[in-house]
Amino acid sequence: MSNVAFIGLGVMGFPMAGHLAEAGHSVTVYNRSSDKTNRWCSEYEGQIAATPANAAEGADFILCCVGNDNDLRKVTIGSSGAFSKISKGAVFVDHTTVSARVTNELFDIGTKMGFDYIDAPISGGQAGAENGMLSIMCGGNQEAFDKAKPILESYSKICKRIGNSGAGQQTKMCNQIAIAGLVQGLSEALHFAEKAGLDGRDVVEVISQGAAGSWQMENRYETMLDEHFNHGFAVDWMRKDLKICLEASDQIGASLPVTALVNEFYKDVQKMGGGRWDTSSLIARLRKIGK
Repeated sequence: MSNVAFIGLGVMGFPMAGHLAEAGHSVTVYNRSSDKTNRWCSEYEGQIAATPANAAEGADFILCCVGNDNDLRKVTIGSSGAFSKISKGAVFVDHTTVSARVTNELFDIGTKMGFDYIDAPISGGQAGAENGMLSIMCGGNQEAFDKAKPILESYSKICKRIGNSGAGQQTKMCNQIAIAGLVQGLSEALHFAEKAGLDGRDVVEVISQGAAGSWQMENRYETMLDEHFNHGFAVDWMRKDLKICLEASDQIGASLPVTALVNEFYKDVQKMGGGRWDTSSLIARLRKIGK
């Protein structure tokens, strides 16, 4: 068993840190709001750190899941950041979806300071985190990944190194690009069914068994039909991720016309007041403009 620090107890980090404690690791947690750390310690066995630096001190593995580039910089190289107390030979694993730019910056700092840095964004949503069934896509040195993999398997169904530093974030970009197109397609199919006077549930029962079937269809069609958009990943966060994808595509010369279009559709959803709705709320936009 290892000494593990977990920084960031949001809807994903909270259960992920819990799986580590249940696996028998010695876990120290940090979150900028103390109510979440107190609640976590009421449910799991572990310690609370006052700062990211305190959490990282003496830890073999430091895991992080925060909001964006700025949040990640703050908890790593900011005042009382984890990097100020991290031990040589430790492994820092970042689960945040961030730009390749900040990933490369922090990897280089870790190399100079004598610890390993792995970018390891996740997919699977809140349910995947709670059930320990996340997909983790990793970038970094092979040796560091081999050390961290048994830790990460505490809350994943697949954990794979894709390549060197930044490859994990680029793979997460692929994930979000694919999701954007899938959800828009599903939204249009269900909207068309409604306009045609078909029963959406009957339609999905049939088409889900063929080539149209997908995770999004299986897990989101009912809530989309019922206009319940409080499940899963928020539109605000999806737009943050798609911005990263589009910026990266400009840098490498990739063409993402559908992604760019769906990003604008999500902007429309935000204008409708749906920034905190989940990503399946694209259908709400179609219902609005289709009236």
